[in-house]
Amino acid sequence: MGKKIDRTPFEAVIEDVTLDGQGVIRRDGKACFVHGALAGERVRAVQTGRKRRFDMAEVVEVLEPAAGRVDPPCAFFGLCGGCKLQHASIDLQREIKEQALFDALERIGHVTPEARFEPLTGATLGYRRTARLGAKHVPKKGGTLVGFRERGSPYLAEMDHCEVLHPAVGHRIRALRDLLDGLQARDRIPQIEVGVDDDDRVALVFRHLDPLTDTDRARLATWADEEDIGVFLQSGGPETVVHLAGPDAPLVYRHPDFGVEVGFTPMDFVQVHPEVNRAMVRQAVAAMELEPGHRVLDLFCGLGNLTLPLATRTAGVTGIEVDDAMLARAADSARAQGITNTRYARADLDDAEALSRADWLHEDWDRVLLDPPRTGAAAAVEALGPRRIERMVYVSCNPATLARDAERLVHHHGYRLERAGIMDMFPHTAHVESMAVFSRA
Repeated sequence: MGKKIDRTPFEAVIEDVTLDGQGVIRRDGKACFVHGALAGERVRAVQTGRKRRFDMAEVVEVLEPAAGRVDPPCAFFGLCGGCKLQHASIDLQREIKEQALFDALERIGHVTPEARFEPLTGATLGYRRTARLGAKHVPKKGGTLVGFRERGSPYLAEMDHCEVLHPAVGHRIRALRDLLDGLQARDRIPQIEVGVDDDDRVALVFRHLDPLTDTDRARLATWADEEDIGVFLQSGGPETVVHLAGPDAPLVYRHPDFGVEVGFTPMDFVQVHPEVNRAMVRQAVAAMELEPGHRVLDLFCGLGNLTLPLATRTAGVTGIEVDDAMLARAADSARAQGITNTRYARADLDDAEALSRADWLHEDWDRVLLDPPRTGAAAAVEALGPRRIERMVYVSCNPATLARDAERLVHHHGYRLERAGIMDMFPHTAHVESMAVFSRA
């Protein structure tokens, strides 16, 4: 049995803060992460855990607050694990995220951008238009819970609303709990997929593990019609989603500066913050420095979030994506809007061997856009690096993998890192979205 943790409160001055809102100190020669603390604060804390390389603690009292400390806007902050930084002002949050990006570029990539983008920003509450909500019937807590997991726990938080979700859903958490409580299948519905579009239309996909009774289907249908919400049922994989009741019109978001729109469902990956997404696309297109005759390659193109706007500014865009269904719908969106200068191809962009055989890779490209998942674009970078493409714009959701790929582009393939900066796509959370621009040295 390990040594018992000493839970005697202690005072400390916080040296730094992590992306997930934990203060950092050294105590007895060992790193200690203090939940709820910010850099520069003097706090009273109590140790809550011990690992081989670090300890954990929690703030009991803030004795000298940081200038950037604020009251969290959500009553469930600290219980719900979705948000990590609500105790920091939005300006301080962005400083923390910028530091994480530029520290990663220097420490992992051994690169420093020649210039920085100003942070792209937007609404800080009510911004999130897609999410997966957990659902769990817990009689000991009085019924069904709906929302996100507790901080540091696999269990769902007991919450009645969410301030970062679009209000059409975030302010209906209590109503969703009551709805599920009234179903016979309340303990067989583990999650709800959420989608809200630019016209505030809402679609919800209820995953159910067993067939629903006629009574449950009728109750869901009545609620959908009363609330004017599209309700869909999912009995298995994504292909099993069917409309039950309420509006069935496709969800849509728009890029007004380019005169295009993108259709989506609650099951799709889309950028969650409409305002910041529009700004991101504007910045990416500007950073490409396009000319009318340029040919553009859009890797990890998804539903065409960047493909379609790019197509309005240049000769042609080819979108590459591993998901056949998303590719088909991107192509459908282009056709529906009379966009004739896009084409699409399926490829696993993490498979270096397959990439080497891809016909499209060996075409002449003037510009490349990369928007990979958290794992980054290592294989694509190695495939593209030797091809001497004049300009690449890289949209990232993970500073570490961006830094890794930047190191290869700059130190092995002869590129300059012209500019980089954050995009505050997920205010109050630990997620860091960023953009980097590379050009031939």
